[in-house]
Amino acid sequence: MIKTKLAVGVIGLSLLTACQYGAEEENSLFHQSGNTLNVHDRPELYNEEGMPNANDNDANFGFVRHQKSGIPQDVTYTKTPGLDREQVANTISSLAVQLPNVEDVATLVTDEEVLVAYNTDSEDRFETADQVKKTALSAIPRYYHVYVSDNPNMIQQIEAYSPLDSTSRDIDEIITKTINKMLESPQGRALNTGENPNGEGYGEMNEEIDDDMKDQYEKSRYKKEQMQ
Repeated sequence: MIKTKLAVGVIGLSLLTACQYGAEEENSLFHQSGNTLNVHDRPELYNEEGMPNANDNDANFGFVRHQKSGIPQDVTYTKTPGLDREQVANTISSLAVQLPNVEDVATLVTDEEVLVAYNTDSEDRFETADQVKKTALSAIPRYYHVYVSDNPNMIQQIEAYSPLDSTSRDIDEIITKTINKMLESPQGRALNTGENPNGEGYGEMNEEIDDDMKDQYEKSRYKKEQMQ
């Protein structure tokens, strides 16, 4: 009788431990706000055994799935991840410096603009500007505007702004003046029929600057066509 009770107790303890482990495993699936699923936490979704790049994190795909919690009062799923501006600037500069004829790249990322200054010996400034701009656009949220300049002096200028932030005094005026200076350099092609080369909708920026940008783009395109 005692052995029977002991056996029942051991089985019950095992079941309880299993339930607790299952609950902990399920909770570990939903990090942070309770609604993020990452395949690295699910062996049945991501099996490292037999994977050709199991030990190479850089080769692995990235996959994250978000679900609403199902609780009406829980609105944590609406939170948007913060943007690491320093990391984004590093990504843009490291990619852009690999472009042909681009030797030195400095990138400043603000709350809504990306300023990229670079040094190049390219004979086709327009084409190089377009490549640098598109490189920056590939690494940022779509609402950002990108401005580029192949004036080497702009590298030091935007570097001087690195200690500042969005709350710095007169920061809007400082950035605007810098952008106007950068616009003296080629900006590449317009992104589409509704946006200028910097990703701004026509009429979104200062109208006088907007008209100048249109003229600059048309002149650059005409010159390029004449050379071909």
